[in-house]
Amino acid sequence: MKAAMHTALALSLTAFLFSASLFATQSAEAAVADHIRGDAPSEYTVVKGDTLWDISGRFLTQPWLWPEVWEVNPQIENPHLIYPGDRIRLEYVDGQPRLSLERSSGGAPYRLSPSDSVGRVGVDGRVQPRIRATPLASAIPAISLDAIEGFLVHNRVVSPVTLDQAPYVLEGDDERLVLGASDRLFVRGILPESASYNFVRRGPLYIDPETDEVLGQEATYIGTGTTLAQDGDIATMVVVESREEIQITDRVLATEERRLASTFFPSGPEEDVRGQIISVFSGVTQVGQYDVVVLNRGAREGLVVGNVLAIYRRGALARDRIAGDTIRLPSERAGMMMVFRTFEKLSYGLVLQTRLPLSVGDEIRSP
Repeated sequence: MKAAMHTALALSLTAFLFSASLFATQSAEAAVADHIRGDAPSEYTVVKGDTLWDISGRFLTQPWLWPEVWEVNPQIENPHLIYPGDRIRLEYVDGQPRLSLERSSGGAPYRLSPSDSVGRVGVDGRVQPRIRATPLASAIPAISLDAIEGFLVHNRVVSPVTLDQAPYVLEGDDERLVLGASDRLFVRGILPESASYNFVRRGPLYIDPETDEVLGQEATYIGTGTTLAQDGDIATMVVVESREEIQITDRVLATEERRLASTFFPSGPEEDVRGQIISVFSGVTQVGQYDVVVLNRGAREGLVVGNVLAIYRRGALARDRIAGDTIRLPSERAGMMMVFRTFEKLSYGLVLQTRLPLSVGDEIRSP
């Protein structure tokens, strides 16, 4: 029954703590003690809304070094699960820093209720009821999902040809041009009845700034609908949900079967990666913490969900008055980001840390 108590999120946190060491490339060359923050607290009490990445950053200048200093307490069942109210202490053992966990009084609370499954048979021949334990508090996640939830499920990148050939909205009932939830509309294209579809709008066309290769086009999610009928190449649909008003010429794509991940497994790229930030979803060119950015590297370059990358602010152009030419100054390390969705030729990333002002065109590299 104890195994059933551990949720998928709990497993993800365990994976974070151990797999993060795979990409702590600098830890082999420098003592972990060198990365303890000068203002690190001796003790920190976890509160609701914390993430593992944020807590690590309170103690370490490089949060992914957490596994190097984490002291497993065998007296605590699964010490890699961290709950609000728990206390994390920074101590030194033989001159080396250690982070230890102390459960809050009462530990992680559970609600007990009868289980639907059949219980075991007791020695008296009677069936003993089973108890289902449901955690009242969830373990904290590795990172916050608030900034990226919509991108995990809805937004996608496709080839421009895919959008060109996709069915499109003709008009709504009574010749309406703008539609919303519960409205009926007509779409030109073949759409099987009762199937679920996304209404999307043509977004930015992404072009590699280094090679001029077309990397894909954003299919911006507008809403969801289902097909009611098909007459020739005209489908009648009803809008089930809409994020914003659906307009004439908006395209219709089959709904992707995607599950929202509860957390991620941070890791380093298996191969050396160098690329650029080519767009930011905040609608400006400046990049800040927790902004969602687009990278000109994707699955074909070996990137996978959870890869952590360093961000370098691109060096400025300088005029060499003696040589008479213009050169670019060295780039400077300025932040960290994590890939949370990949496509063939590009990826979405979440900026986790910023030390200097960042902008579109800045570089990304293996950490």
